[in-house]
Amino acid sequence: MINKLIDRIQKTHAPVVAGLDPMLSYVPEHVQKRAYAEYGETLRGAAEAIWQFNREIVDHICDLIPAVKPQIAMYEQFGVEGLAAYKKTVDYCRSKGLIVIGDVKRGDIGSTSAAYAVGHLGKVQVGNTACTGFDEDFITVNPYLGSDGVMPFIEVCKEEKKGLFILVKTSNPSSGEFQDQLVDGTPLYELVGEKVARWGEEHMGDTYSYVGAVVGATYPAQGKILRRVMPKSFILVPGYGAQGGRGKDLVHFFNEDGLGAIVNSSRGIIAAYKQEAYGKFGAENFGEASRAAVEDMIADIRGALEAR
Repeated sequence: MINKLIDRIQKTHAPVVAGLDPMLSYVPEHVQKRAYAEYGETLRGAAEAIWQFNREIVDHICDLIPAVKPQIAMYEQFGVEGLAAYKKTVDYCRSKGLIVIGDVKRGDIGSTSAAYAVGHLGKVQVGNTACTGFDEDFITVNPYLGSDGVMPFIEVCKEEKKGLFILVKTSNPSSGEFQDQLVDGTPLYELVGEKVARWGEEHMGDTYSYVGAVVGATYPAQGKILRRVMPKSFILVPGYGAQGGRGKDLVHFFNEDGLGAIVNSSRGIIAAYKQEAYGKFGAENFGEASRAAVEDMIADIRGALEAR
């Protein structure tokens, strides 16, 4: 799957992933009203609203980018109905030729990680039938329970030819409370990066490993260090746009071949119609606003890479 992701990045010339993290406050009123008219102001109505919102955005941007990243918590808040909307979103995006990175941040003791891995990336045996669960292409994984919490995901990826992005240095402001702590003089995030690199060496695609890392755009200096520590790991870079990251801050996440990283924007894309820069589109044309935001993001990152 890492080979497929790289191929899509090269074909679109866009190392960009759109985060499909819909809060109801992002969904325009006319979309909500349409969903509530059919299902009422219920969890099912809310789930239908976010599904219709996602579909409209995906239809407007799917030809521009290689991948999307739905954050499962934004769907789980609506219970089982929300998870059904998550699954519909995953399936629809894949039908449009997009790589799907499930932002699920799973990681637990070995047997539990194995169940998570099967549910999101593999197949579960039901009698004589092997059934797929959510069926994403990549997922995010929390490594802080150690190797026995990560290896079940790697094994399923090996079987299914899928991939992982392991949390190394996250974009949130308080990440340093633990991730920056020194262990024998080395920051913990760097030690985790070294571990990701070792796992990756044993699980390679053609040029990059299918064991990647998450490193926030809000920490460019750490990104530069981690790029050197993990030369063959693809880096998923959250924090572009709404969290402050810009193209000029991101060049160190990429290798000299122009590959090695894919940059995520969530609110900056899906809620673009709420921004002054795209206000001319209005809520009725929120999909067009999202497309314009993606085009601007691609131009920003491409320009920064060409200028370095």
